[in-house]
Amino acid sequence: MRLSKLLSDAPTVATMQVDGFLDGHVLKWGKHKRIKVGKVLRNFHCRACDAQRTFMSGDELSCLGLGNNQISIDATLQCIECRSSVEIWFLIGSSSDISSFAPEVRVERYTENLRDRADRIDSHRGPFSDLVKRAQLAYENQLGAGSIIYLRKIFELVTFEVADIAKIDTKKPNGRNAPFSVVLEKVNQVRNIIPRRFSSDGYQLFRELSEIIHGESSEEEALQKFKPCLQLVLGVVDEVSRDNEYARAIEELGWNVENISEITGGGAA
Repeated sequence: MRLSKLLSDAPTVATMQVDGFLDGHVLKWGKHKRIKVGKVLRNFHCRACDAQRTFMSGDELSCLGLGNNQISIDATLQCIECRSSVEIWFLIGSSSDISSFAPEVRVERYTENLRDRADRIDSHRGPFSDLVKRAQLAYENQLGAGSIIYLRKIFELVTFEVADIAKIDTKKPNGRNAPFSVVLEKVNQVRNIIPRRFSSDGYQLFRELSEIIHGESSEEEALQKFKPCLQLVLGVVDEVSRDNEYARAIEELGWNVENISEITGGGAA
């Protein structure tokens, strides 16, 4: 199997035995080499085409030696339709000599620079998509607390946005901003922005995010909590989106229902 297969499928396939690609010679630390391992193919949503497209590398990839067991690979991929380009980077490791004739290699790190030209196929789209992408990038670079900061930012933005729409006061009597926990409680009482499946302890999400940001969890714990916290935050965003959809539908029908939660809590699907 050629190395391009592993690079095309990462991170779904993390480890694979591949054909040798360094001609049996160790690529010394800091030395560059152009390698021919097949073309890397990855699917993205191309913004120029506004459609899912395959992005393809050239015949050669740039390889940087990092010792006997690691290499770094850079590749530029182009949309096969419009030629928009993106960059991807891999850190490839091996438990044995990576320059052997059939090494078993693994993807230790994978990063994309989509340059506002493409999006991941499964990426979140919407008003907070940029923050979601930044959170995901921080997570992939093993920045646990950093990734959680972006999630809390999304949580705060959507809460204050709903507060503004619902005319909920977010200030203390002295004119300063009220604590976010207080604003969240007020908003949730009026608009039920926390999904019902999490409502048994609706403020646990806020506490989890706060504890990680303020150093009450290790980086490893923050990384472990990222994916469930991401799903919770996106659940709040989706809940608000559905609330707004109900609001528009009610207005168009001329129903006199002041509190949208009467509808969302009434079993509408």
